[in-house]
Amino acid sequence: MAVDYVLEDLMAKLGEFGRYQAIQFFLQVLSGVTAGLHMLSLVTVAAVPEHRCFIEGVDNSSYSFTPWNSSDILAAIPLKPSGELDNCHMYDAQNNTVACKSYVYDRTYYQDSRAIDWDLVCDRRWLGAVAQTVFMLGVFTGAVTLGGLADKVGRKTVFCWSALLQLVLGVAVAFIPEYFSFMATRFFLGMFGSAGAYICGFVLTMELVGASKRTACGITFQAVFAGGIMLVAGWGALFKERQLLQIVYGLHGLLFIGHWWWLDESPRWLWMQGRAEEAIDIVIKGLRINGSGIPVDKNYYLQKANQQTALEEKSSASLGDLFRTPNLRTKTLNVCLCWFANSIAYYGLSLSAGKLYGNPFLILFVMGLVEFPSYFTIIMILDRLGRRPITSTLMLAGGVCSIVAAFITQGSTTSTAIVMVGKLFIAGSFAVIYNYSAELFPTVVRNSAMGLGSMCARFSGALTPLITLLDSFDPKIPAVTFGLIALVSGIWVMFLPETMDQPMPESLEDGENFGKGDTWFAQCAGRKRRRDSIYPEDPEQMVPLKTMNK
Repeated sequence: MAVDYVLEDLMAKLGEFGRYQAIQFFLQVLSGVTAGLHMLSLVTVAAVPEHRCFIEGVDNSSYSFTPWNSSDILAAIPLKPSGELDNCHMYDAQNNTVACKSYVYDRTYYQDSRAIDWDLVCDRRWLGAVAQTVFMLGVFTGAVTLGGLADKVGRKTVFCWSALLQLVLGVAVAFIPEYFSFMATRFFLGMFGSAGAYICGFVLTMELVGASKRTACGITFQAVFAGGIMLVAGWGALFKERQLLQIVYGLHGLLFIGHWWWLDESPRWLWMQGRAEEAIDIVIKGLRINGSGIPVDKNYYLQKANQQTALEEKSSASLGDLFRTPNLRTKTLNVCLCWFANSIAYYGLSLSAGKLYGNPFLILFVMGLVEFPSYFTIIMILDRLGRRPITSTLMLAGGVCSIVAAFITQGSTTSTAIVMVGKLFIAGSFAVIYNYSAELFPTVVRNSAMGLGSMCARFSGALTPLITLLDSFDPKIPAVTFGLIALVSGIWVMFLPETMDQPMPESLEDGENFGKGDTWFAQCAGRKRRRDSIYPEDPEQMVPLKTMNK
């Protein structure tokens, strides 16, 4: 298939990572900031501070400054077995325990929040959980619909419209006074704020930079996402009023205004859609910005593009094509489970840490910061050890940590240490799976595959709170469940092919042929991994490698 060699030759002229790629990468990676920010914004905007019942004759309002350990309060509110005040009950005139009718909130860190405004506590606490679940369902929906749409209409188109809509919705949601309208707006904010721009930005990067730079760029996306989480904490500490805080979060969409003019479409996608002239023009623009001086024979590449015979198949490829052929179908299911398991293990390990006391903004900031050591390590070793062994090993280690933590006293130093180490492992494997997925699937369905994987991760994120309810039967069940899923996926990952130093597949045929017979077990048995096996052996289609590395 001449198109594969010609396209690789054309893209190779840009080099691995020049000035042009750096500019485009900066524009693309900004989507990670807002994705992380919107994903965790409810932690502050809808925060649930410490609360107790409003006591008539003692409290004046929900802003009461009556000390919570005063004799009047202790006489009116029962204590939990742990010795703390009961958050949801009080004594009536007959000294019977009854549910609260209204509440007093600790305003130390939060002046107000959606939870305070709507009393989303005690028997109404599930309404706050549903709001976050609805957001995750929006991300779930956007991952599939917008991912597939980007494969049809273009990465840049979906990126820019998603960026604009997240600006509008991110600010508008601050002014919505009613719960169900708030949930609906949050759903669409999840679609466009944490799915559309982020996934398209990641795929644009993977399709533009050279193979040796994909690891660093891909992991940087995950680090920037963690940076968005840290921004949630930083802005939350500065702005105490929830409406103003949400406006600040929403205004981060202004970062993307210039993308309509500065961001370029993926040359690979344009080429595979039969728009070779536009792809060539972008490469020529990139060469000019890089100052490389490498000439491009536009007529030659146009002629080669016109000779390809698979354009109709490529332009009509869709999400369903990921399941049409056996090898591609097996890889798709394997990767879907990997995304699902990484997400559920990560959130499961987070829940195992128990309740953390102290400044909530500092805690949230540290939770984002703790992921960085894992990312730095991955950047150093991923292109040396490969995607498959690192993903599998980290998932197995994270799964073991989750199971072990279930059998250790929660809150102890040992338990906390194991949980944090497990989070580092899972954060690392979660970062690798983004790169791994982008390199496993062909260009014509790459965005759809990334969207499908993200959908699986969001689905497991929505399921995690439901699984934790199983602790009513046995406190160990949730953590063991999370760990077992990670272990099963970690073992199955061994059957995926290695993508390190391999050319990215372009067509559906490439995707089906890529990595056949390449498993961890075959490698251990001494079978040498096939290189460039997605391409036919036709001397007339070969391109001198020396010209591709300039």
